[in-house]
Amino acid sequence: MSTRSTQQQILPDDATDAILIGRIWDPASGGPRVVAVSGEEVFDLTRDFRTVSQLLEQDNPAGAVLRALGSPRWELADIVDASLAEDAGRPHLLAPIDLQVVKACGVTFVESMIERVIEERCGGDFNRAAAVRANVADVLGGSLQAVRPGSEEAREAKKVLTAQGMWSQYLEVGLGPDPEVFTKAPVLSSVGFGAGIGIPGFSSWNNPEPELVLILDSAGRVRGATLGNDVNLRDVEGRSALLLGKAKDNNASSAIGPLVRLFHADFSLESLRSEEITLTVQGADGYTMEGRNSLARISRPFEELVQAARGQYHQYPDGFALFTGTLFAPTQDRDAEGLGFTHKEGDLVTISSPLLGSLINRTEPTESMQPWTFGITALYDYLARLEA
Repeated sequence: MSTRSTQQQILPDDATDAILIGRIWDPASGGPRVVAVSGEEVFDLTRDFRTVSQLLEQDNPAGAVLRALGSPRWELADIVDASLAEDAGRPHLLAPIDLQVVKACGVTFVESMIERVIEERCGGDFNRAAAVRANVADVLGGSLQAVRPGSEEAREAKKVLTAQGMWSQYLEVGLGPDPEVFTKAPVLSSVGFGAGIGIPGFSSWNNPEPELVLILDSAGRVRGATLGNDVNLRDVEGRSALLLGKAKDNNASSAIGPLVRLFHADFSLESLRSEEITLTVQGADGYTMEGRNSLARISRPFEELVQAARGQYHQYPDGFALFTGTLFAPTQDRDAEGLGFTHKEGDLVTISSPLLGSLINRTEPTESMQPWTFGITALYDYLARLEA
């Protein structure tokens, strides 16, 4: 993949109309810079905004970015090249958020809800997945496709499924009044475009989860959006939902990027309601898998997910990022028939959408990756040096 083709792929289809912000690791100063991308050029905004969180607190973040643009500092092609090469010695992309808490919603699509039920019934054993999937499909069929979570129809469905011995904790959050919202990753731990994503050696059944990620300020206002990979260990969560932290929160298990597209002009939350997010996994073994996350099929509106994440009982003074769930659930066999999909080392994972560009990462064994060391204290120290 050439730098030029990747440079074109990383940006939205209508990039000339988009206000795009992110973060770059700058070896010259030894820390992260807040940046804007316009065309082929990258602008350093750190003089005006020390963090992305601070930028998003402005009354009009997109307008603030346009006012702060000065002379470009980097060429996008160079940044993309260094990012894909994982060259820490050159400026490269980071996750485009910083102080935001990373939250995630699960079971927001009927198809993925049913796959979670299958994981539970398998007890995390992928060898049983095909047989259990057939049994669950016979019982559930397509009867849940149009059921609105929390509705009277959903309550009736619960009664029927309970009587058949099929009720599940995943059906509770998929059909019940309260969506699943959990903390995906610690502040500053998410990785960005080009970085490795970690697959722990203890997992033998895992997959990518291509998702829309909403970016919100401290007041709960959605300021923009980006793409995310909510890396999932199916065998771990399938053993018990109480192992969700072990299944979801590991080093480099939250990938976000490539850039945050701020709401501006014709781009708004409405623009995203029918967005199509595509997934491609290309293995070093020649294997290819494709998937799709059609946001028009989400079972709960974005506003309901936001209200469940933040409100009277939860506040986030530095804002938060919200993974909104995925339609995609991999059932395609990779090796032997009936064993389904799981990652292998070196898988190239590309998550794309017309309005948000492309997030590209490659899988690595978590144990062999560089430990995460740049946390909140390191960021404070870096920002203090900038002020000195």
